[in-house]
Amino acid sequence: MPYFAKLLLLIFCLVLLVESRKHRRRRWTSHLDVQRASHIFKRNRDLTKAWKGKTEQLLRVNEHDFTMRPAFGGPAIPVGVDVQVESLDSISEVDMDFTMTLYLRHYWKDERLSFPSTNNKSMTFDGRLVKKIWVPDVFFVHSKRSFIHDTTTDNIMLRVFPDGHVLYSMRVTVTAMCNMDFSHFPLDSQTCSLELESYAYTDEDLMLYWKNGNESLKTDEKISLSQFLIQKFHTTSRLAFYSSTGWYNRLYINFTLRRHIFFFLLQTYFPATLMVMLSWVSFWIDRRAVPARVSLGITTVLTMSTIITGVNASMPRVSYIKAVDIYLWVSFVFVFLSVLEYAAVNYLTTVQERKERKLRERFSCSCGIPHSKTMMLDGNYSESDANSLAGYTRNQMAPEEEKPEKMVVHLAMSNESNSSRKRGLKGHVGLRIIQNTHAIDKYSRLIFPGTYIFFNLIYWSVFS
Repeated sequence: MPYFAKLLLLIFCLVLLVESRKHRRRRWTSHLDVQRASHIFKRNRDLTKAWKGKTEQLLRVNEHDFTMRPAFGGPAIPVGVDVQVESLDSISEVDMDFTMTLYLRHYWKDERLSFPSTNNKSMTFDGRLVKKIWVPDVFFVHSKRSFIHDTTTDNIMLRVFPDGHVLYSMRVTVTAMCNMDFSHFPLDSQTCSLELESYAYTDEDLMLYWKNGNESLKTDEKISLSQFLIQKFHTTSRLAFYSSTGWYNRLYINFTLRRHIFFFLLQTYFPATLMVMLSWVSFWIDRRAVPARVSLGITTVLTMSTIITGVNASMPRVSYIKAVDIYLWVSFVFVFLSVLEYAAVNYLTTVQERKERKLRERFSCSCGIPHSKTMMLDGNYSESDANSLAGYTRNQMAPEEEKPEKMVVHLAMSNESNSSRKRGLKGHVGLRIIQNTHAIDKYSRLIFPGTYIFFNLIYWSVFS
């Protein structure tokens, strides 16, 4: 038993010895890591610790009154501006505005922010320091909505150089008004402007200018719009006068947009043209097919009304006529005239049949024409049957005292191919068109398409 206790004591001592060695090794490794980290820290010193976190003391923020502009009481402080347009988000014709996202940068010199530096390097800060120093109070004229992006933090950058020069940059999305002229819509070009101006400081205190002229405006090459082609961006500047406060420097970001026409060709112009062409089909339909011609005319009129309503629903209620209104309403007039044309044809056909019926009843016994020829005088005669009347003489047709009445019938149904009768009817062409209702449809087949083609030539030459 004593031997067994000695063995357990020996094993316990060995375990303690091993654990103590492991513990010493861990402590030595940790000490080496601390020395290595200290060596790295000495090579790359944290400047914030070197300055003990007193950036405001380095820039002497607390020593100056930053509610006043730099060089207060002296000449106007120049503030350079440049802009990089990130995206042109939308153009609204109904609201007459546009939305743009851009990087807005200001450059000025404030000697109150100068600091000593051995390597002449700048210091960069976020938006927290902006609230403690003076910055230009630039705002967007005629803006409806605007905001500075704040995800994940405020998108504001402040860079201060040792000599006091300051770069102040922010990422802004602004919705501004754009006065659009729709007199040539949808074959139009629109020019919109984003205007920048100081709110409080006149040109005697603050002078806004484009830092690098036209090179101050940069755009992303990927900017594109669904309905517009961006033709150009350019910058301008001028003075703006307010009667109560004075003159201010105003900067303009101008851009010109050209509307894509292909969408409107598919959605507006082609359907309107097809409806006009469809209305011409009634000129080739028999004039006695009243349901066919009436339903075709009413359908085209209602379709044109729907197209006009759909186009105007997406447009502002302007008080002037747009180019698309001219095209649609002229097309509507053509469709409506095709309906009136058949109304005239149907009415004149009814009048003609009534007159022929009266004449047939009056001269059925004395005209001298066989019964089979007399039946050709009603509304169902053909041109070949009518031309066969050319062989009858005046004595065959009626007695001498009734010649005037029977000459009217003879003139109404004379053979158009006979040259002698053509010479006798030169003064009665209008009468023959009215009496022969087939001629109205025949002339409409030429007049309607020819006039519409002529209108299209004038329209596209003027507005395109």
